[in-house]
Order: sequence, then structure tokens, then C-alpha cells
Amino acid sequence: MDAKTSLKSRLPSRHVTEGPARAPHRSYYYAMGLTKEQIHQPFVGVASCWNEAAPCNIALMRQAQAVKKGVAAAGGTPREFCTITVTDGIAMGHAGMYASLPSRDLIADSVELTMRGHGYDALVGLAGCDKSLPGMMMAMLRMNVPSVFIYGGSILPGSFRGQTITVQDMFEAVGKNSVGALSDEDLDEMEQVACPSAGACGAQFTANTMATVSEAIGLALPYSAGAPAPYEIRDRFCMTAGEIVMELLAKNIRPRDIVTRKALENAAAVVAASGGSTNAALHLPAMAHEAGIEFDLFDVAEIFKKTPYVADLKPGGRYVAKDMFEVGGIPLLMKTLLDHGYLHGDCLTVTGRTIAENLEKVKWNDKQDVVYPANKPITKTGGVVGLKGNLAPDGAIVKVAGMSVLKFTGPARVFDGEEACFAAVKDRKYKEGDVLVIRYEGPRGGPGMREMLATTAALYGQGTGGKVALITDGRFSGATRGFCIGHVGPEAAVGGPIGLLKDGDMITIDAVAGTIDVALSEDELKKRKADWKPRDIHFGSGYLWKYAQQVGPAVKGAVTHPGGAAEKECYADG
Repeated sequence: MDAKTSLKSRLPSRHVTEGPARAPHRSYYYAMGLTKEQIHQPFVGVASCWNEAAPCNIALMRQAQAVKKGVAAAGGTPREFCTITVTDGIAMGHAGMYASLPSRDLIADSVELTMRGHGYDALVGLAGCDKSLPGMMMAMLRMNVPSVFIYGGSILPGSFRGQTITVQDMFEAVGKNSVGALSDEDLDEMEQVACPSAGACGAQFTANTMATVSEAIGLALPYSAGAPAPYEIRDRFCMTAGEIVMELLAKNIRPRDIVTRKALENAAAVVAASGGSTNAALHLPAMAHEAGIEFDLFDVAEIFKKTPYVADLKPGGRYVAKDMFEVGGIPLLMKTLLDHGYLHGDCLTVTGRTIAENLEKVKWNDKQDVVYPANKPITKTGGVVGLKGNLAPDGAIVKVAGMSVLKFTGPARVFDGEEACFAAVKDRKYKEGDVLVIRYEGPRGGPGMREMLATTAALYGQGTGGKVALITDGRFSGATRGFCIGHVGPEAAVGGPIGLLKDGDMITIDAVAGTIDVALSEDELKKRKADWKPRDIHFGSGYLWKYAQQVGPAVKGAVTHPGGAAEKECYADG
């Protein structure tokens, strides 16, 4: 028995290719042009979130072909398939955003079903837009077959009359246009140049944040997450990923060997250090859940609290993902964190080596100012902060990167749903000093925990972004900036304190102390809770109705099933 046959004998694909009883199954493979040798090799699922919805995903099918070449070159048989993506840039600001977060779990579910139904032995997953990255990594952890993650790459920055711009500037331009600070003609010109290539949003929004996580957590090859989508080097990363996954198969190194508690702490550290998206505080607990690890919003916040902010990236800073890649990439960021004690260097990665071994030859680049040394940071605490108080007993999250004011007190201005708040902002029906409250947008109440970028960007466009605060039981885009607190829990739909607020209630937010409180006594909150009645959700059928019945709280990652801790048998061992 040769090594390849020996390997096949312990893999899931043996159930669809080996022995006389599988002759009908093999006939299907012959129908698709496979040779006898290919049929009896390990089967590697090559899953991509390719679609024509947005530039984030448009390059993924081409990159998948490079992955397949790598798998074949290393003695595997690649089997390509696609899953869905809901792209936030298109879904933002209207009812389409209800579909965004639920798509994360549907991606994981659909990859699981495809892998399980066809007996694939390993997985290379390609993703480009926000929720598709954690969704793909969640599938890897759930199936626990040898896996490598590939990010589709970021978009190149746009240029408007000599000024570097991103899609964040487009959302803020809408606010400027609404108050006459930007003409219709200028808006038209700007929208045509803001997004000049394939790739995901270029700054440290959710896609690039989770791409950074993919390297830091060990599921992606070093440097692979930083290269912009149009760069030819992406094909080399993709082909190498195909080769590496075959090595992982031979060594039986699986995602749960890589994604440990320490690896999750590393991931949270790079989010804080890069001023990343608050959405990471939702996705990291969800990924941990798939591996059967307890790691919730408060665990993430603890890492945020003690990690310095060192990468000067938009939306709070000056640079975009392309700039960081060109001065040393994510390994440069990780190296300074490791050197100064903010990363666990002994965590295993898909290279088969540890974080410390991967970074051993990375040299500090002192001819750049994108990434600061961790001992001389932009700020001593992370770019993202966890909050807790009588308004958010289950926690909340705020992105403070680039902010100068970290405390805010003001009267509540309460809105049930984003549309009502956006209308008030658009018509300037709010005052400086207000705390705008958007509720019934949580995982269950939305359902789907929509992002509020349209509203926050409009505030900045009107010049009041730093003069009001905004809190919600929904989410914020990675492109959001200003005093914006999301993931407030428990959510309004289950009777959380945010659902009991009235106009004029005084709210105090302190991102230094990590607190968020309303000036109401415990007795008053109990009285209001007794008078509170649950609301019907927007949907009476379909996927969003089903999601609302299953989804858990944001503090645990808004997950929809019991997770790895409740697993009775692992697919990879069947």
C-alpha cells in the first residue's frame, strides 16, 4: 500500500470512491473527466464566495483556479464549489442589511453541507466580503478537516482630485450632499472613482479586519491576507494554499489544532492593534463556538484593553490595507506585537510552524510610519474598547481608534429602527450633545443585527460626527467612526435595558473606564420592565424568520446552533 492509498483509507472521501459498492459514484466522476488516479486521490473542496454582487468577490473564481492547480500539483483532486455572499456595501442603508449577519451562518452551513454530502477530505476557502470571512473560517472549524483560508484581497484606493478616498468617503459624501456641502455634480464624479478595482473595501473595515485575523489566528499563510486583489502575487498565494492543504492532510493538522484559546487571543490583539472593526467582537466568539471554546465579548474586550493601537489605518487613521502590505504586511504588525509580549508565539499555523517561527526572519522596517513599534504606540490601549454597565449588562463595544474625546454624557433620543433615526439625521432633527439610540436592531429583534453606517456617515458628512453619540443593539460597519456604541446587550427584543429607555434619559459613556450607564435607579428599570411588551419581528416566514427563532445573544457571537462543545461525532473522523 503506497502513501497515497494509505492516506485515502482514513479520509471521508473513501465513502464515495472506494470498493465495488461505490461503482455508481465513480461513474459520476468519470462523467466529469476525472481519471482513475484522480478518483482515488484525496478530494479537496475549493469553496469560494464568488458572485457578481460587488467587487469584493468578483476575483474569487479566478483565484480558485490557482488554488486548484496547487492541489493537483501536490497530488490531490480539487472539487470547486461556490456559496453565497451578502455584500454589506450593497446591502447597507436599506432592508437588504437584514440579510447580512445571517449570511455568515448560512455560508458556514452551506459549506458544511457540501463537504458532508460529497465526502471531501480537506478545504481551501476563499472569501472577500465582511461576513463571508468568518463564515468560511467557522465552516473550517466546524468540519475540522485540514483547511487553509484565502482572502480575496483588498480594493485599491480611489483618487478624487488628488485625494485618496475609499467607500467610507462615499457614505460620508451623502451627508455632505444633504446639507449642501457637496454638489450633485461632485458626488457623481466622486462615485465613479472611489472604487477603481476588484477587491474588498480598502481600509481597516470588517473585511480587512477579519483578513488580519485569518493570519493572526493561523488559518492563512503569512502575507497572504494583505496583498490587494489586483496584485499578481495573489495567484502565488492561492497556488501555495492548494499545496499546503495537502501537507496538512498528510500530517493530519486540523483547524482545531490551530485555533486554540491562545490563537483567539492573538486574533483579538491584532484587531485592537490595527484599530479594526467592532464586528470582530461578534465573529471571534462565533468562531470559538465552532471549536467548542468559551470566548465571549468580555474575553475579547479584556485583550482589547491591554493591547496598544499601533497601525495607522483608516477609518481612524491615514492609510489603507495596500499601504500596510507594501511596508511589511500583517507579519510586520504581528512581529512588533510579538517582540513586546502581546502575542503568544507558540501557536501552530497552517505552515506547520508556530507564529514565532513564521515571524523569525521578519525585520522591523523603520522607513515607514504605517505601523508603529508596540513600545511606542499611537495610543497605549487598543483601538476597540469593551463597555459594560446598567445599560449594557451583557456588554457593548466601541471603536476608539482616531478619537480624541473618550467620554460623553447626554440625553437619549430614542428611535425604534434605523430608518427613523436616519430620517431624523437627514432632516437635522437632533441636537448636538444628544445620544441617539437605535434599538430593536439586535440579532433577534432586527432580525439580523443590521449595521448603521448610513446614519453614522451622514452625521460625519453634516459635521456633527464628534458632537453626538450613537448607541444601538445592532452593529456598526467597520467604516464607522465617532462615538458609536454597538452590540448593546441584552437587546431590546428580549427586554434589555436599551428597550426601556425614554427620550431625555441621561446616558453616560466612558471609554476610558469601560462603562455605559443610564441615570435610572434599579427600581425604575424594574418598573419599566414590568410595563414592557415584546414586539413582533418584521418577518413571519422565510430564512429571516427562521434565523430569529435560532439566534443567540451578541455577547456569545450571535450563533445559531450548540457548537463544537455539543458535537457527538466529528465529520473528519467518520
